[in-house]
Amino acid sequence: MTGTNGNPTSTTRATGTTDHTGVIVVGSGPTGLLLAGDLATAGIPVTVLEKRPRKISNLSRAFALHARTLEQLDARGLADELEATGRTLDRLRLFGRLSIDLTDLPSRFNHVLVLPQYEVEKALARRAVEAGAGFRYDTEMTGLVQDADGVTVETRGADGRTESLRAAYVVGADGMRSAVRGAIGLPFPGKSVLRSVVLADVKLAEQPEGLLTVNAVGDAFAFLAPFGDGYHRVIGWHRGRDVPDTEPLDLAEVKEITRLALGRDYGMHDARWMSRFHSDERQAPAYRVGRVFLAGDAAHVHTPAGGQGMNTGLQDAANLSWKLVSVLAGHADPALLDTYQSERHPVGKAVLRSSGGLVRLAMVKHPWTRAARAALTGLVSTLGPARRKATAQITGIGYRYPVPRGTHPLTGTRVPDVRLADGTRLYEALRDGHFVLITPAHEPLVQEPPTPELPPHPDRLTTAHWASARRTTLLVRPDGYAAWATDADPAPGALRSVLTTCLGPAPARQLH
Repeated sequence: MTGTNGNPTSTTRATGTTDHTGVIVVGSGPTGLLLAGDLATAGIPVTVLEKRPRKISNLSRAFALHARTLEQLDARGLADELEATGRTLDRLRLFGRLSIDLTDLPSRFNHVLVLPQYEVEKALARRAVEAGAGFRYDTEMTGLVQDADGVTVETRGADGRTESLRAAYVVGADGMRSAVRGAIGLPFPGKSVLRSVVLADVKLAEQPEGLLTVNAVGDAFAFLAPFGDGYHRVIGWHRGRDVPDTEPLDLAEVKEITRLALGRDYGMHDARWMSRFHSDERQAPAYRVGRVFLAGDAAHVHTPAGGQGMNTGLQDAANLSWKLVSVLAGHADPALLDTYQSERHPVGKAVLRSSGGLVRLAMVKHPWTRAARAALTGLVSTLGPARRKATAQITGIGYRYPVPRGTHPLTGTRVPDVRLADGTRLYEALRDGHFVLITPAHEPLVQEPPTPELPPHPDRLTTAHWASARRTTLLVRPDGYAAWATDADPAPGALRSVLTTCLGPAPARQLH
């Protein structure tokens, strides 16, 4: 049996169950595509199940890539081409006086990249296919059963044909109405925050002054973003227009909401698509049940404020993929997979809190609460610590993963894209999907590998020197977070022990 790229992904037994030694990813949105590409690049068999036909939809709700996500895409060799496709914005205006200057952000990507979600999906899909991921479109997951050795997934194709697939692990990246989440019995607690949000793709007779246009006035909120093909996406909401999602929508209503929030409707015309939806705040209590994981909107959904939804899902995938690779390749104990929950669930919770807070600030109703909002947004915009904290959270660069007490301060933090002694950057070195060990320039690790101190991990470890005189020895995980660090020369055997703990024994065991 083959995937859409013609590469073998599985074999079929006489029982009708398809054996699969790797991972099944359900859902081919950005989260599922990044995960599938990472697994396939590392040589892990992966099949993506997608109930939609094989096409990239242009009905995007996401339009922004933040700095941390761009760093993750840079580590996959995709950021530069996306930067050439989209347009950059160095100030993120959220509403009214609340705006965040990104020019001082400690990142190569000190801006927001504005481009539609479908452009991100195109790049990620191409990478996954080229790496050998198999895709089954028009294929719906109808159930799953897991045991100690793997997961059996039941599927139904567009022609009604049913089939059973077998995998070591399954990842549900299938959105808010996740079939995977339902199959493992997880609730999705939360509530609808905004009802009857209107969406429309329109042409404009007058071009907005800025790249992204957003504001809230009184009972109305509106957002404008360009597709790049002559159309703009409009997202709008009015407190007094609380109707079901099925209520018909016309362009006149979209124009009215936009005029109330933005002062004018920019001559909207020729709507090619209009719809209503409701915006929820929800989070699954667990991101892992046995051999099944949730990522992206299947694990958490939040309001569009701050443009954090797609970004959070992509970073979920970056966190989970290298851990699945390490376990399936026999380099790590399966307990490593538990850290996906402990690291990413708190981030999802924080995003719910911050995006929800932005919406509540934008939609305050009473005059006295509006006055309080004006004071608060003024403080955030002008006070350094508050501004830096808000910027770090929205852009994703400020999150730190939990680590044991007493570890080096860098451990668990995102590592910036530092220059290396050979003239390359850290995120270029991460493109092999390996750990990267950065040592002071006097160490002979690069010139004469492996030394007696280091176990041979050529398939898992890239060694490099600082371009500066820095004395820290730093081990960077494949997702760009610090796994271990020391400011002193490692004690005899210490570095070898750390590398064996993080990378596993050498030589590598076979895929199981």
